[in-house]
Amino acid sequence: MSLIKSISGIRGTIGGKVNDNLTPLDVVKFASAFGTWLQNNKNKKDLTLIIGRDARISGLMVNSLVTATLQGLGIHVIDLGLSTTPTVEIMVPELNADGGIILTASHNPKQWNALKLLNEKGEFITGENGAEVLALAESEDFNYAEVDDLGKYETRDDAFDIHIQQILDLPMVDVEAIKAKKFKVVLDAVNSTGGIAIPMLLDKLGCETVKLYCEPNGQFPHNPEPLKEHLGDICELIKKEGADVGVVVDPDVDRLALIDENGEMFGEEYTLVAVADYLLKNKNGVAISNLSSSRALRDVAQSHNSEYFASAVGEVNVVTLMKEKNAVIGGEGNGGIIYPELHYGRDSLVGVALFLTHLAKENKTVSELRAGYPSYFMGKKKIELTPEINVDDILSKMEKEYQNENVSTIDGVKIDFENNWVHLRKSNTEPIIRIYTEAKSQEEADKLGDDIIAKIKSLI
Repeated sequence: MSLIKSISGIRGTIGGKVNDNLTPLDVVKFASAFGTWLQNNKNKKDLTLIIGRDARISGLMVNSLVTATLQGLGIHVIDLGLSTTPTVEIMVPELNADGGIILTASHNPKQWNALKLLNEKGEFITGENGAEVLALAESEDFNYAEVDDLGKYETRDDAFDIHIQQILDLPMVDVEAIKAKKFKVVLDAVNSTGGIAIPMLLDKLGCETVKLYCEPNGQFPHNPEPLKEHLGDICELIKKEGADVGVVVDPDVDRLALIDENGEMFGEEYTLVAVADYLLKNKNGVAISNLSSSRALRDVAQSHNSEYFASAVGEVNVVTLMKEKNAVIGGEGNGGIIYPELHYGRDSLVGVALFLTHLAKENKTVSELRAGYPSYFMGKKKIELTPEINVDDILSKMEKEYQNENVSTIDGVKIDFENNWVHLRKSNTEPIIRIYTEAKSQEEADKLGDDIIAKIKSLI
């Protein structure tokens, strides 16, 4: 069964049986539910939605189904075609639309696709809203428009230009400083829409772009999650080309990984750290990430007399806390940069522009920049429990066991020790506790995970 219905949307593998996979009927039902929810929520029928998709093979088919369904509800559709998640988020308020749908399964392999749902601000709908959409999908309480009231359809081909211009206009993006450096950048866009958008941005910044896997045909040449084990080709090409930096994005361009001039990973966790270092150096404020992100962001914020706070895991939770604290910068440790001066969504394009500004002004190589940040190493483990064991009870016992440490329970149990931390989160679908650790060495991070597993077993 490869259909996952959640408060943030619906995703699954193409083909197969209805309700088991992302079939045409499932796409139509969920698009109907979101359109109907918007009509009910806004108490009007004359709505406009923005649609955009990444380059995966099923995108055009899913786009056709979603677009026709929305028109069938009487909703007007503005189709951006091949786009990025942040571009759709930008264009919803830009065009005064009532919401948006992004057709992407993010870093999932090519057989997957998804519908991600946006409100009128171009931000992901809340958990409460998502639950209401799911309930509508279950009830199938839809009322389609009669023939004279069908929604209109139009396309736009200027969305990337608008998005990029808004980035270039940001006071903290120093276009002239970047142009003066004439950076040579190798780009791996995993044959999706980053291969269109990122070169357009780099051209405006006066960079030379060496393209690797930039044909937006949806044939992902490697696992599209931008992790070290998938990026051997670009690491070699950077050295061969004598490039200054490597840029890697996922299929919908909301995760940004960087590679130094020696073909070594900068570290996804450190994309946000570097951007925050630049911004907080110029304006004291607040930085936000989630509980499973690196402590390095906290260290950098404190070095600039700024504050750091952690949210529950999930982009919606990060954004909520960013608004509450009026944060200067935020994001997630997977390379997701959220810069509220532009919009409240993870955006690799603004991440590239801010990072290159930082690199230009520091007058350092990428490896020299990385060497200036505190080094942390992360570990990920899990413990599988028998179904009769109460996971919540185990987490509660762990909280009590470490009550003399700095403990947070806003999302599972996170225990902050002086030199490392561990974050325990339960799976929502099976009796598993996921264990995330961070320490000053990989060996220490892995040992901490093993020690915590032993402690949990002793409490059962």
